[in-house]
Amino acid sequence: MLITLCYLYLWVRWGRRPAALVRSTVQRLRASRCSFTFCRAAAQPRGARVCLSRGGRVFCVGESQSVDDLNKWALFLVSPFVLEAEHIAFVTESIWARGDSFQKPSSPETVVKWSDCCLPLACRPGDPHQLIAKASVDNFSKLGVAFLEERLQMDDGLIAQKIVSVNLKDSALKDVSEASTKQVPALPLNPEHSLKADPVQGVMEHSGQGNLKAAGEGSSLPRGGCASGSEPTANADPGQGSSEHHQLHLSSCHECLELENSTIESVRFASAENIPDLPYDHSSSVEGAVDEIYPEWEQKRVNISGKAPNILLYVGSSSEEALGRLQQVRSVLTDCVDSDSYTLYHLLEDSALRDPWPDNCLLLVIANREPIPKDIHQRFMAYLSQGGKVLGLSSSFTFGGFQVTSRDVLQNTAQNLVFTKADGSEVRLSVLSSGYVYEEGLNPGKLQGHLENPEKDKTIVHVPFGSHGGEAVLCQVYLELPPSVSMVQTQEDFDLLKSSNMRRHEVLREILTTLGLSCDSRQVPALTPLYLLLATEEMQDSFSQWLGRHVDSEGVKKSSKLSLKFTSSYVPGVEITPSFIPVVTDPEAFSSEHFNLETYRLNLQTSRLGKVILFAEVTSTTMSLLDGLMFEMPQEMGLIAIAIRQTQGKGRGPNAWLSPVGCALFTLLVSIPLRSQLGQRIPFVQHLMSLAVVEAVRSIPEYEDINLRVKWPNDIYYSDLMKIGGVLVNSTLMGETFYILIGCGFNVTNSNPTICINDLIAEHNKQHQAGLKPLRADYLIARAVTVLEKLIDTFQDQGPDGILSLYYKYWVHSGQQVRLGGAEGPQVSIVGLDDCGFLQVHQKSGEVVTVHPDGNSFDMLRNLILPKRQ
Repeated sequence: MLITLCYLYLWVRWGRRPAALVRSTVQRLRASRCSFTFCRAAAQPRGARVCLSRGGRVFCVGESQSVDDLNKWALFLVSPFVLEAEHIAFVTESIWARGDSFQKPSSPETVVKWSDCCLPLACRPGDPHQLIAKASVDNFSKLGVAFLEERLQMDDGLIAQKIVSVNLKDSALKDVSEASTKQVPALPLNPEHSLKADPVQGVMEHSGQGNLKAAGEGSSLPRGGCASGSEPTANADPGQGSSEHHQLHLSSCHECLELENSTIESVRFASAENIPDLPYDHSSSVEGAVDEIYPEWEQKRVNISGKAPNILLYVGSSSEEALGRLQQVRSVLTDCVDSDSYTLYHLLEDSALRDPWPDNCLLLVIANREPIPKDIHQRFMAYLSQGGKVLGLSSSFTFGGFQVTSRDVLQNTAQNLVFTKADGSEVRLSVLSSGYVYEEGLNPGKLQGHLENPEKDKTIVHVPFGSHGGEAVLCQVYLELPPSVSMVQTQEDFDLLKSSNMRRHEVLREILTTLGLSCDSRQVPALTPLYLLLATEEMQDSFSQWLGRHVDSEGVKKSSKLSLKFTSSYVPGVEITPSFIPVVTDPEAFSSEHFNLETYRLNLQTSRLGKVILFAEVTSTTMSLLDGLMFEMPQEMGLIAIAIRQTQGKGRGPNAWLSPVGCALFTLLVSIPLRSQLGQRIPFVQHLMSLAVVEAVRSIPEYEDINLRVKWPNDIYYSDLMKIGGVLVNSTLMGETFYILIGCGFNVTNSNPTICINDLIAEHNKQHQAGLKPLRADYLIARAVTVLEKLIDTFQDQGPDGILSLYYKYWVHSGQQVRLGGAEGPQVSIVGLDDCGFLQVHQKSGEVVTVHPDGNSFDMLRNLILPKRQ
């Protein structure tokens, strides 16, 4: 009580010049267990003693508060960080400015900038936004007085609500010092910060709603930072508050929220005659305590220039429909942009008004269908006027004189679109219409799109805005929706949209590139080790004995293309190249999200094929993996190489086979005696493999109507519309045996950029109200190998007649009319396959022409058979 009365006496003595009082109080009690707080009166911590009061704000002293774990904060790395003896660590708690809520001081000279007086250490984005910083006693006092007198100016539109000194424990300082020595760029002060390099270990990801998730515990801080602090953290407990993670009693803490409604005990002014004078350090004048500037921060200030690589997605309300739309937009943008360069965030309605998101937004995507509130529309226009970029996806957002008009007859129908690119070239594709078009409008930009109807309805407009480079591309066709979306009602529309799916992505990439984003291909994934897996455990001993006889003393099996080093375990850090790959032989060391060995084992019903598996998550091409083993391994061991991704997949001729996750990829070794039915007709091998994949799906009960087809000579198709897979065969004759490597890849779960088997299943369910389950790649690989072995056995017994009836059942060419040599060439009818597996066509003259697959390419889209050019 005596101390409180003394402070009151000094307040009376110094009146409206409290700087020296604050400074001397902080200096005197700095080394004690006291904590200094500048706050609104209603938020005064329990048990604190008021030293100064100015209007609704107070300076008070209470029990010391500590921070022992900075891993729960996003660090501003300053190297090295040391809390000097004469410095104070503190937390500033702020809110975002709303409209006219921030009142500028009458004289700019009296403004005290927060960033000029302290060195930021860490932040926790959210509402309120929290910053840990350090400052000298003088600068801390200067900040406090400016706060009391409403002269304190924060960065980025923040308004300070509370400043609390804290005790940073040695453990926290040690962690910061270790982190600051790492070569990681500093975070900008803005809460929508960017991490353009990997985050420091231990930095926490903040959700803006009190949810925290530790990096290094199954998560990582996103590369792009947090936009407005409103992006939820995946798998976090929504009920977990920030007060559970640190000891700071701020207004975000549950205990302090309860204090908001508590009253502050009145302090009675005592008589000055009964209060002794306290000693006071007169080394600094009152004015000096207020106006002195300490330049030490100027050389260490964090660089806050530039924008974080954030793409913000606005879908309006938080309804279930809007959140579903959010996921659709997020999915298609992830497919189009370089995901290693950008981070996508959900921009909530309240954040759109409150937070300073324009400062760190490279692209604003507006995908709401309901009218946009006027104040949010104004905020979006302000962003545009500052040079912002906007993409409107089937949204009501318009400006520049453009109006949206309803065309009910077009709603949710597949329409032909003519899209003009920036270079003037055109792309024609089928799109799903929203039922709205654009009318009027001035000064359209270089991109545009119109429906191919008599009215040439505008559905894509490019609108430059302002003098700072702002621009928007507005669309009224559903470029964001996949063809499998429920609003596509007919099978015909689904077929049209799926056929144009790759061009839909092409149009989106053109739009995004025009708006300044990078849509370059993602980085090639790093190669992974191989795992040696056996389809039956009974093979373990015999294979181990064979392997021991065929590797050198270091466990290496060399071939002309690569070396395989067999080892019981893989040591991370060992370099893996296309020519040197470690093979892990311990089955206990194997695990994969995408390949289940038990599923494969249960569905592989063969006597010799596919028994010994070389599996890789990422490899250059499965075609080369069997090179050193294929001529020496016993035929009954049946080699197969399976991969989840290939970086150098091969197709026919110079073609590359793209292999995203979700594609079934394998190379199978098959040995065929030269003097056998199939040995005399080796071209049939590719037909049998294509047929095996189709039959593997369509022989499953209830999956008979999934419209997979074979296309001569080596493709797997959806109907006669789109390629869904392919086969590549390499054969080597040694003595009396053909050693054949059959490379095969077909889309199972990867919908984009074309189509996959599970797309066909989903569409079948929608059209027939069925409930067929999606299929897995490991399941279908095992079934395809099983079917292939049966087809080979049948062919060896009966020749071509044993399999052609099934082949013709599924092939796409029955009765097809094509032209030979070009668009002006003679028209012929496809007859079938000859005795060697080559395509036969029937000319009007009655002549039958045989077309060899190695000398011709068959263009399904143009119905041409073209001789291969030499």
